[in-house]
Amino acid sequence: MDFGLQGVHVLVTGASGGIGLETIRLYRSLGANVTAHYNSNIKPILDLIAASSRAGNDPERDIQIIQADLSNEKAVQEMFSSLSKMGYGPVQIVVVNHASSAPGYVPLSEISLEQWNWIISTNLTSSFLVCREYLRHLAAASGEIKAKASIVLIGSTAGKYGEAGNADYAVTKSGMMYGLTMTLKNEIVKIAPKGRVNCIAPGWVRTPMAESSLSNPKIVYSALATTPLKKVANAIDVAHQIVVISSPTVSNHVSGQVLMVEGGMEGRLLNMPEDLV
Repeated sequence: MDFGLQGVHVLVTGASGGIGLETIRLYRSLGANVTAHYNSNIKPILDLIAASSRAGNDPERDIQIIQADLSNEKAVQEMFSSLSKMGYGPVQIVVVNHASSAPGYVPLSEISLEQWNWIISTNLTSSFLVCREYLRHLAAASGEIKAKASIVLIGSTAGKYGEAGNADYAVTKSGMMYGLTMTLKNEIVKIAPKGRVNCIAPGWVRTPMAESSLSNPKIVYSALATTPLKKVANAIDVAHQIVVISSPTVSNHVSGQVLMVEGGMEGRLLNMPEDLV
């Protein structure tokens, strides 16, 4: 199957995380020109490139790397300006994948304003800045570049069902899944008539970041209690959906969709048996 991604410039933010790494690996295998963004941790990306080189992959299919603090307006502006002048040219597909959550589970009544502002800035304001600068540069691009324009936002089951102890994180994901996705799908076509905006929203995914939590049987049980498939996703499960929904051939009439990648989850398990005594 031709995904129409050969030579297409794809920017993946937060590419050093579990989902990001699988996503850039998959795009690269389909012939896309990939830019991997990171903020502070470049090592996983360098390790992936080194492993790919040892496997004898085409050096022309290498991964372009860029660093930026995406919550900083000037840094995002400079990132897109730099990318438009680098080897792969203007960004055609952007996957807004970066996110952070505060350590531990803090009920809303105990969240400090400092933590709230940090999560909103790190996740939601940064997504706004990335989408805004992408659209500004897209407006100046050629018709050929615009023909494959696509934004893929990464949401979460937290954005649909909420998440006790992570209200700030859940709010940022809801904003991306509904406010940004539904608005930008109507705006992108004013710039690129075939441009599309969609969102992929995973549940629990086996990544290095989630490894500690998923070692707790109670957390796994809670995650799977309302999930028909009775399993936790792997990062490649999410990467596959990102690539498919961004494909200008496979999904060229799909826009404004929030695709849940959560094994059929029906909601949150709120009460354990001992809670009902």
